[in-house]
Amino acid sequence: MTVDYIDAHRCEFGVEPICAVLSEIDPDNWKVSPSTYYAAKSRPMSARAMSDIVNKVAIFTVWPDNYEVYGVRKTWKAMRRAGSDIGRDQVGG
Repeated sequence: MTVDYIDAHRCEFGVEPICAVLSEIDPDNWKVSPSTYYAAKSRPMSARAMSDIVNKVAIFTVWPDNYEVYGVRKTWKAMRRAGSDIGRDQVGG
C-alpha cells in the first residue's frame, strides 16, 4: 500500500521527500526509507499475492452473475459450484 502511494505521487514530489513527510506525519505507521521503497519495488510478487489476484478475478466473474447481491457464504458456494477450489476465508475481505 505504501509503495502504491509513493508510485502514484513520485513524479510530482520524488521518492525521498514523500518518505520524509510520511515519516514526520505518523512515524509509527509510515516509517519507510527510500531504500525500503526501492527494495520492495525490485522484489518479485509473492505466490500469495499472485493467487489473490487470480482469486479476485474469479470472484468478480461469478459475483455479477448473481446480481451482485451475494455475500461471502453464497459467493463461496457459487465459486465451488463453478469448479473453483477456493477457501471461504479467501472470498470475503
